[in-house]
Amino acid sequence: MDRKFQRYIISQVKRAVVDYGMIAEGDRVAVGLSGGKDSGVLLHALNIVRRVSPVKFSLHGVFVDPGWEMEVNVLREFCEKEGVPFYYKPTNIAQVVFDIRQEKNPCALCANLRRGALNTTARELGCNKVALGHHLDDAIETFFMSLFYNGQFRTFSPITYLSRSGLTMIRPLIYLTQEQVKEMARQKKIPVLDNPCPVSGKTVRQEMKEFVQELVARYPELHLRFLNAFKTADLRNLWPVV
Repeated sequence: MDRKFQRYIISQVKRAVVDYGMIAEGDRVAVGLSGGKDSGVLLHALNIVRRVSPVKFSLHGVFVDPGWEMEVNVLREFCEKEGVPFYYKPTNIAQVVFDIRQEKNPCALCANLRRGALNTTARELGCNKVALGHHLDDAIETFFMSLFYNGQFRTFSPITYLSRSGLTMIRPLIYLTQEQVKEMARQKKIPVLDNPCPVSGKTVRQEMKEFVQELVARYPELHLRFLNAFKTADLRNLWPVV
């Protein structure tokens, strides 16, 4: 177990939280759990931050079940071990996306429906913040997806206020790479559930993931370059709108 590495991971989460003012005194933070390594590491890391931070806030693990058979008890036990309350939200999202709508490109609709269910549950729990496990690779992949498929320079923000729901969405893992999150999950034995989605590994997101991995292999400093670019972007360096 590499304690120096683990301290680095927590320091980067703290840094992101402080840099973007993600968490304030008295916040109730709903952590969106998917069963994947990213959200598991997010809950674990935020829980460590919560224990040592002078800013008092609470965490609430929320699992939105799309409607597939999954070992939910594994997540429940994980939250119990962390001392974080666990909430289970059953839905019929899988049926809507694949059976009723029969979406050819189901990811966008599925993500929107799951996020809506997560936000609704967060409000029911009295939470004012929702934490998602997106990391730096996710931001870079989103950038290229937007560029290649929509012709736009854009990605998601580390913190976003949702005016319709009154919630604030935060992404505390934003300074970490996919490999760092994966290694943290391995070292801390974060439980990871199998993804039962029938299109898992066959999506545009997966295509972008492999593309970014190829770029990183060729340009090892890519993560740092993108992180700097995201933080210092200046539209004056691009063409004026006509």
